[in-house]
Amino acid sequence: MHRPILRFLTAALAGAAIAGATATEAGEFIVKATTIPEMKAVFGQVESRIVVPARARIGGSVRELRISQGDEVREGQAIAVIVDDKLALQLNAADAKVEALNSQLANARVQLERAQQLRASGAGTQVNLDQAKMQFEVATNQVAAAKAEKTVIEQSAREGTVFAPATGRVLTVPVTLGSVILPGEDISRIAPGPYYLRLSLPERHAGEITQGSDVLVGARGLSTAPDGLPAAHRGRIVKVYPEIVDGRVIADVEVQGIGDYFVNERTLVSIPVGKREVLAVPPQAIRTMHGVDYVRLVTPTGGMDVAVILGEAVEEDGQSRTEILTGLHDGDRIVLP
Repeated sequence: MHRPILRFLTAALAGAAIAGATATEAGEFIVKATTIPEMKAVFGQVESRIVVPARARIGGSVRELRISQGDEVREGQAIAVIVDDKLALQLNAADAKVEALNSQLANARVQLERAQQLRASGAGTQVNLDQAKMQFEVATNQVAAAKAEKTVIEQSAREGTVFAPATGRVLTVPVTLGSVILPGEDISRIAPGPYYLRLSLPERHAGEITQGSDVLVGARGLSTAPDGLPAAHRGRIVKVYPEIVDGRVIADVEVQGIGDYFVNERTLVSIPVGKREVLAVPPQAIRTMHGVDYVRLVTPTGGMDVAVILGEAVEEDGQSRTEILTGLHDGDRIVLP
């Protein structure tokens, strides 16, 4: 007997065996039309709502650089040291000025004590005493001013250490060791979060995107799995911008668990852009024989296997279902194993 004929008879016998089973051996499932959202896969870009620059407070050259792009930093952590060589010279000059004024203050104190003694003995005049007091007060104030100027220089030297303004991830470090920078120039940009997905959709979907809709975020990477978009996270559309830019609608999606993504990293997002009615059955109701999918239908005369064409996997009331494109009708009863 030829092999094609043998395979045909084997398939026919298997089909007859399937048709001969009864529906009373297992439970039943009533097929009902269900409305599900029509999903569309688009690219979403991870962004941070806040990006804080870490700036230099003084000018000078970068002596130390303790971070690089992608590092995690804590608020208050020292990330760079800026050194201005002129500050050391100014500090030396301030020390010398304080010493000189201290000498003048000591001399003014001696002159005041002498004027007080002469005035007490009657040999000195009140004018000389008042003048000595004035010179002592002037010298005292000059010393205080010089010490304040020295404190300003010391504070400027301490401000050469740049601290992280927030806890987050370092996005960019536009300076290198030895480079000369000016006051207020960026040392790095830090993204403390929170992170969200920015979507850019075609204008034709403007009327179908609604705030509060649930979305599915695929696994990291730009490629799709063989069975479609793998759902790694669930998110929600929190904002739809009213302005269309270059024929694109902009929307923001909040997703839990994307803090480890790179900022500006792109990932696949499945969003609802409409609704449609489907007929879906539990996956265990489907049996595959010789490459053909069957569903056992309950009829008045007994069970009957019906060939069906499967669609995509859907969810109904939190349970997994398989869409049936052809072969079933609304209200049909099928056998569950």
